Amino acid sequence: MATLQRCTDLLDRGRIHYTHAHHANAYRAREVAAVEHLPPYKLAKTVIFCGDGFYAMAVLPGDCILDLVELAISLGLQSVRLATEGEIVRLFPGAEVGAMPPFGELFNLPVYLDGRLTREKHIVFKAGTHGDAIHMRLDDYVQVARPLIMRFAYPEVAVS
Repeated sequence: MATLQRCTDLLDRGRIHYTHAHHANAYRAREVAAVEHLPPYKLAKTVIFCGDGFYAMAVLPGDCILDLVELAISLGLQSVRLATEGEIVRLFPGAEVGAMPPFGELFNLPVYLDGRLTREKHIVFKAGTHGDAIHMRLDDYVQVARPLIMRFAYPEVAVS
């Protein structure tokens, strides 16, 4: 089953209101935000990491960068690194690399949400492809994904 369908099935089972949008392929967080006509901080990007032998999802604003040191300290881990492309392909069958949706339940992974996103009423995220996005209320996302909320990202400095 395609990842998009798995996402919408999960939301439908939970009776969660969401909107599915299809757009031209966009790969970087700021590109997705632009095609979805929203500021990058409202886009929830999913970054996969490996820490002390387990994989997990870090979900952070599209205008931020994952702080691996802060993440390791917050989780009490000895080492943390980004997952490789090969690991992501294995962990997310049916999803395009870089378009993983932030639902750990679908992939048996824990989810960590950066606290900056809790300021938002609505978020948008990729839904398995570089051309599909889901719009939904943050409260509903937290209800479904049950992430651990903490701080582990910092704002990306825009280059002019």
